[in-house]
Amino acid sequence: MQADGRIVVNILQQGVWDMPYESMPLAAGYLKSTALSEPRIAAGADIRICNYRGAVTLPVMAADLFRGEMPDILACSVLGWNYRAFGTLAETFRQLNPDGWIIFGGTHVANQADRVFGMFPDVDVIVNGEGELVFRDLLGACLDGRSRHDLHAISGISFRDVSGATVTTAERERISDLDIIPSPILTGAIELTGDDGGFRYDVALMETNRGCPYKCSFCYWGGATGQRVRAFSRHRLREELELLAKLNVHTIALCDANFGLLPIDEEFVDDLIEIRGRYGYPKALESSWAKNKSKVFYSIVRKMKQAGLRSSFTLALQTLSDTALGEMNRKNMKVNAWEDLVAWLSEEGLECYAELLWGAPGETIDSFFEGYDRLARKVSRIAVYPLLMLPNTEYSEKKAQYGIVSVRGDTDDFEYVLSHNTMTFEENERMQRFLYWARIMAEYMVLRNIWVPALRLAGLTQSQILRDFESWVEKSDDPRAAPLLTAQALAAADQQAYGPALGYLYGSEDARDLLGRWWAESMSPTLPGGTAALLDEIFRYDLLTLPVYHKEGERRTAPPPPLVEVEGERYHLRRGVELGFPVPQIVAELRAGRDPDLSPLPTRVDLYYKTGFESFAETTNHEEIVYFMGTTLDQVTAAKTATMAAEDAGPDLLPTEPNRLLPILREHGGCS
Repeated sequence: MQADGRIVVNILQQGVWDMPYESMPLAAGYLKSTALSEPRIAAGADIRICNYRGAVTLPVMAADLFRGEMPDILACSVLGWNYRAFGTLAETFRQLNPDGWIIFGGTHVANQADRVFGMFPDVDVIVNGEGELVFRDLLGACLDGRSRHDLHAISGISFRDVSGATVTTAERERISDLDIIPSPILTGAIELTGDDGGFRYDVALMETNRGCPYKCSFCYWGGATGQRVRAFSRHRLREELELLAKLNVHTIALCDANFGLLPIDEEFVDDLIEIRGRYGYPKALESSWAKNKSKVFYSIVRKMKQAGLRSSFTLALQTLSDTALGEMNRKNMKVNAWEDLVAWLSEEGLECYAELLWGAPGETIDSFFEGYDRLARKVSRIAVYPLLMLPNTEYSEKKAQYGIVSVRGDTDDFEYVLSHNTMTFEENERMQRFLYWARIMAEYMVLRNIWVPALRLAGLTQSQILRDFESWVEKSDDPRAAPLLTAQALAAADQQAYGPALGYLYGSEDARDLLGRWWAESMSPTLPGGTAALLDEIFRYDLLTLPVYHKEGERRTAPPPPLVEVEGERYHLRRGVELGFPVPQIVAELRAGRDPDLSPLPTRVDLYYKTGFESFAETTNHEEIVYFMGTTLDQVTAAKTATMAAEDAGPDLLPTEPNRLLPILREHGGCS
């Protein structure tokens, strides 16, 4: 407690990625802004958000949290990746402050009181649903002098009474009017700028609505599955967008389950485009798009295209197996009619990527590869994730029915599926290796242009090429393969292992030489004679267009290309790249389903690479990585032209503030 009598409250949050930027602590901000809206709490509590990057260690967090004034309340936003770390910090806190309160909330601990209290007996309270109003009530009880063992009057929690027995109070109704939660962006509950005055986070997180009408077997979505979607007001969201635009925020990332489902989503995009027309920002919008695409979605996508507003359009298919879809409760969802959507996006000149799960009950190796290659004929950028057992999901509750055998992670608390009724342990081991190669080579776009030409011209499916690379690398005696194989051995149980592998592939001349050797030895000799030279050149173009990045400690044979500026943004420019074919044109024609002239034609292209890739090279953030691939000037200026046209057509309601492009770097985060 402070000298002035105020209690000290630390809200603890830790992201999953290790990167130079902090992740915006939106959940902690909601808790703080709601609590401080109560005058008594604002006067009686000093609430601090303690936000840490994924790689920050327990000793560093403990020193930062507990030096100086000791907190009276430690409130932890718990997810699978930080569950064990926060349990350890709870034990440390109890040693330092035996009378302090320890509150756990978040999707990983909601409705899991027996397990959490059993593993971490120092935890006092678990929040079982939306946390804002519950957290406010808990702080009020503390200020009233209530015992942490006597919280029966607060709904929506589990706690232990004086005898040590677990008490779970009545379920609290979900918040119907979301605007009663004060905006942490507008109230200043979240510090938006760093010491240099620039926006301090990787992207700006926003939430336009809560809830999901679907009940997928693998998903919990904050306890709001199968429920009516509730939205924040347009006025509030518009004010948040305008403030973020003034801070030159490049990307808005929405925390919605199904953006593009409701008419108000189109209003949000209208406001975003109009605000960007005045301030020049934001430039990109990322979201989990609506599973069932409505007229609203198509209208939004057209508007974003016309405005040059970037996004990654996601097909969250999870599986193409009818049997597995039935077990997922997704068999009748319109998302399964995905071919028409991909064709429409292609006609609009827009790309998308797809998501699949491996390990779902009902899926087999044969059905997975059949679905993967069927999907890859239309969408080559496929993110494949292993199925994780999450608390409160149908899969978790029906483990015995599905015959699921799982194991907890070494450093996280997720349950990794090892086998079930349609997947043996050996089959899963084989597929985990494939997932690794599929993710680093296709999802993270180490190869991007070769997939469609290889299928159209040589009949090679995407999984065939990936499995060939897997087999070649695993049999190779080339020492340059070692970093990839080391990461592969760890990747099944540690998603962080992908980062070093990607950094190596993007930033090492040795890695590019290794890829070239594989293609020359294993793939090129199998290509039809009439198309081998062209496919070899397209493969070389893939390597040429990888982002400009040099991984520290790796061999560098040439300095980075010189810098130029294109309409306010900086790019590395590699001039006069000589190609034996007009590769960009041929690839575009093949992707569009047309039959281009495949004759050799010496071609020179200038390639532009957006700067700043160092901040994303090992983050596994493929939504951002895509923006750093080498492109032609036509591709760079196409989006710029659309942006300028949208700005010229938009209303000029307020004077434009000058752009302030400032560097954004923090050490590791901390309390604020």
